[in-house]
Amino acid sequence: MDVLPLLLLVAGSAAVAGAARRTPVAAPLLLVAVGLGAAYIPGVPDYTLDPAIVLPLLLPPLLHTAALDSSYLDLRANIRPVALLSVGYVLFATVIVGYLAYLVIPGLPLTSALVLGAVVAPPDAVAATAIARRLGLPPRITSILQGESLVNDATAITAFKVALAAAVGEGASWLGGVGEFAVASIGGVGVGLLLMVPLHWLRTRVKEALLQNTLSLLIPFVAYAAAEHVHASGVLAVVTVALYLGHRSWQVDFATRLQEAAVWKMVSFVLESTVFALIGLQLPFVLRGLGPYAGGEALWYAIVLFVVVVVTRFVWVFPATYLPRRMSRRVREREPDVSWTSPVIVGWAGMRGVVSLAIAFSIPLTVEHDEPFPGRNLVLFLTFTTVIATLVVQGLTLPPLIRLLKLPKRDVYAETLAEAQAQSEASQAAEERLTALLADDRNALPEPLADRLRAVLERRRNAVWERLGAVNAETGESADDTYRRLAREMIVAERAVFVELRDSRRIDDEMLRTLLHRLDLEEATAYREADAD
Repeated sequence: MDVLPLLLLVAGSAAVAGAARRTPVAAPLLLVAVGLGAAYIPGVPDYTLDPAIVLPLLLPPLLHTAALDSSYLDLRANIRPVALLSVGYVLFATVIVGYLAYLVIPGLPLTSALVLGAVVAPPDAVAATAIARRLGLPPRITSILQGESLVNDATAITAFKVALAAAVGEGASWLGGVGEFAVASIGGVGVGLLLMVPLHWLRTRVKEALLQNTLSLLIPFVAYAAAEHVHASGVLAVVTVALYLGHRSWQVDFATRLQEAAVWKMVSFVLESTVFALIGLQLPFVLRGLGPYAGGEALWYAIVLFVVVVVTRFVWVFPATYLPRRMSRRVREREPDVSWTSPVIVGWAGMRGVVSLAIAFSIPLTVEHDEPFPGRNLVLFLTFTTVIATLVVQGLTLPPLIRLLKLPKRDVYAETLAEAQAQSEASQAAEERLTALLADDRNALPEPLADRLRAVLERRRNAVWERLGAVNAETGESADDTYRRLAREMIVAERAVFVELRDSRRIDDEMLRTLLHRLDLEEATAYREADAD
């Protein structure tokens, strides 16, 4: 097996994603664009998507990281709009997009059209999360988009299986489809509920950070495989487990949390970069199989389908936003008022991604009696163009649309004030606990050491408040910013001395690693505090 093409794909994707951070263009869009261009460079290997790899090997860790970064409490608070989008909208889009494709495209059977509708129905979890973070959308809109993208893949995959069964001649009915959806969804959540507590218990019992991280990397694959083995939704099992583990992460050993955060950040970066590059690289393969639909006719169908997909989302989002509020006083009391700008953003933020392509590539070549699957190549082409169009058109126009609508931005001052108040309450509890501990003779400390503990506590208490204070007229830094910068400069000076001592053989490499590890932890703390700002 030649691993060089895989290494080139991963390294190239990571380089483009890194470069995107220095541009105003979101990384997913730049990766897709580079992939489209690279697909026709002589010598570039043929990177054809394999659904047997994407669905069981790439999708679980991507969903796992997205769910870990989501908030269970926010998801529960927004369960109604999330359910309407992740279940109701996906089924609605499957039927409407499929039926309109059947009317517009001559010779495309209704069953194949419904397969196409299911394939392009779900917005992408990775695209939604990446762009929402980049744009700094209001918290409620971000929570709704993230929640939708976590669950909608399960709905789309189930709808796809039902439509595919009808298309290949296996027989399917509406009642059977409803039953299959119920089994997949309830079973997926059930498997997640069965696994989440034992897995969390195991995480809290394993104290070795390396073993913990190995377990963490295996968890999404275990949840997905277990659910799929009993014909339930692996997507829902992964999301259920990850939401629980993320909500309970504070109970895990601190060393594990530090390493786990770094590991999953790296895994997420590599997989997201590779996935979006793969989308662009599919163009030659998709175009080769168009056959009788090649040329302007296929392009016309692609434009029509893109418009239908976009309009269908708005047709669903606005009634789903306002009708429940109009019909239920309980909804009006529990949920905040919604400006018309919110459904506009939610409606426009419907980028499709790699899951749609992976599902499309899993369409079999033949149906009953070994006849070719009707319109398979056209379905692949239209899926590809829809994914590209939504990522490029909607992804590029979403930032100016947000500026045009003047959506409320994050109130950094209010967030910092809330953080300061929370830290003050926690510091007060810590101070009372320290006083009680020092009153016990078993915890006797020399006064300088006790004062050092109090100084650390006071430093944490004041750090957040200092960010709200006056800034240095020369540097524009707050007192806390200056403190952290000077602390890092001191660490740099210490590190240089340790290396010099090692080079002069006054200390050995093992001692150097111990000393540097201690400094690294201190410096990492300073950087994490800076990132939190």
